[in-house]
Amino acid sequence: MTTKKLTQLLNSVQPLQVVGAQDIEITGVTNDSREAGEGWLFVAVKGVAVDAHRFIPDVVAKGAHAVVCEDLPEELREGVTYVQVADSVIALAHIADEWFDHPSKHLRLVGVTGTNGKTTTATLLYEMARLMGHKAGLLSTVKNIIDTREMPAKQTTPDHLTLNRLLHEMVEAGCEYAFMEVSSHACVQRRIEGVTFAGGIFTNLTRDHLDFHKTVDNYIAAKKMFFDSLPAEAFALVNADDKVGEVMLQNTKASKYRYSLRTMADFKGRIVESRLDGTTLELNGRQVEVLFTGRFNAYNLLSVYGASVLLGFDREQVLVQMSMLRPVAGRFQTLHSPRGYTAIVDYAHTPDALVNVLGAIREVVGTSGKVITVCGCGGNRDAGKRPIMAREAAVRSDRVVLTSDNPRNEDPEAILREMEAGVPDEARMNVLTITDRRQAIRTACQLAQAGDVVLVAGKGHEDYQEVKGVKHHFDDLEEVKAVFDGEQA
Repeated sequence: MTTKKLTQLLNSVQPLQVVGAQDIEITGVTNDSREAGEGWLFVAVKGVAVDAHRFIPDVVAKGAHAVVCEDLPEELREGVTYVQVADSVIALAHIADEWFDHPSKHLRLVGVTGTNGKTTTATLLYEMARLMGHKAGLLSTVKNIIDTREMPAKQTTPDHLTLNRLLHEMVEAGCEYAFMEVSSHACVQRRIEGVTFAGGIFTNLTRDHLDFHKTVDNYIAAKKMFFDSLPAEAFALVNADDKVGEVMLQNTKASKYRYSLRTMADFKGRIVESRLDGTTLELNGRQVEVLFTGRFNAYNLLSVYGASVLLGFDREQVLVQMSMLRPVAGRFQTLHSPRGYTAIVDYAHTPDALVNVLGAIREVVGTSGKVITVCGCGGNRDAGKRPIMAREAAVRSDRVVLTSDNPRNEDPEAILREMEAGVPDEARMNVLTITDRRQAIRTACQLAQAGDVVLVAGKGHEDYQEVKGVKHHFDDLEEVKAVFDGEQA
């Protein structure tokens, strides 16, 4: 069992005062009062919904040896050390880093932030490192991987203790590299405080998470916090074709690099030919065949190419391995129907992501086939994007089926009415509303003919539908395959 002296855990913490002995053994660290036990250190954090200071008596009763808090409790138990700090979250970050032996300093850790493309970029970098013969780790929305051991991910960027524990396990497993998504929530909540990055990537920024950030300026500022925190030894790689990219570089101490499809950049790309099953892509003057479709994926691959080179991988070998990379689960996953049409399952759940995917499909299909889109919007999230999503789907598709996504605690019918409000009058006759997602997918497939494309957007890799706080198994890919099985019967 791991034990450490409290004095060691407070190495990077600047207490306002310490009441009690510091030269004591700590057997565990937590900010969850339910986990605390004999000999543990409990960090009381003031959360959005709950102030954990109220649980200090409970953890002391369980035998906790030390408490870190912003406000000292009225009753100070003898034999317990109380450490008062200005900010418990910052203290927790540095204590977690110390408890797990500073794992990020023993890895070449690259963070990826932006509205769209984080999962694909981080995952493909993990795959690239593996193809180049290195052990690596991945922390993503879809899953976490330690070398080859996979486990489900509970959130895009884990909390301080989970993050450092996973990075520590990567170090223990012999990983040299690690790649992680850095969400805007994590930046604001300082979940990456105390973590050492070798590089940061910015993909793009469009409307999302305004239920949390309230304004686009706040959203941009949240992403920028990540780049502002990068050390001078790191690299900052940004999408030069997104005007926010330069904002990310304004105050960073890291070395600055750019990638682009439209202008001169350190890493310049060009789409030579696009197909539903792949693309001929030019990277810094060299052509490569990749198993990805669409301009948005060309950007993702450009960032992967750039970051791989900046990490020191051989340029020629990187180009060779680019053709070996495969799409991430739920990201433009293509299936071919026995009846001759194509179905694509994609995670696109923002207006910009939907526009990108539909643009990629239309670029290949042209006017030779119809595009039929199934999409919805999640509940308890940014309601302002609902009519925008419906409008983009309606103007960029030949037929649209609006349906339920993850209504969570909202009424799915009410969400759909808000989406319907965004459908232009001239497109209404081509839009159906079917609340039941399974039936919506089946209907879209029934409308398709040979040469058409059915896009099922919004959930991608998710294998559940959340209704009234309960998660029910539901997988868009499984639903499409079930329709195909019926077509063969």
